[in-house]
Amino acid sequence: MPEPDDRLDALEARIAHQDAAIEDLNRVVTQQWSAIDALTRHVAALRERLREMAERPAGGGEEPPPPHY
Repeated sequence: MPEPDDRLDALEARIAHQDAAIEDLNRVVTQQWSAIDALTRHVAALRERLREMAERPAGGGEEPPPPHY
């Protein structure tokens, strides 16, 4: 059976590794939220641009044929 000090050392090492993993995961999640936020704003801007284009008249009337006709 392992000594109590050895078990305590093993638990402390395990906690240290878990803390590092949690910090890494937190960093990744924070980066992903930043990316999601930027993409959400970009999609909103594109939707607004599409809406503006849809509201514009289709053409400025009849265009004359090109000169080679």
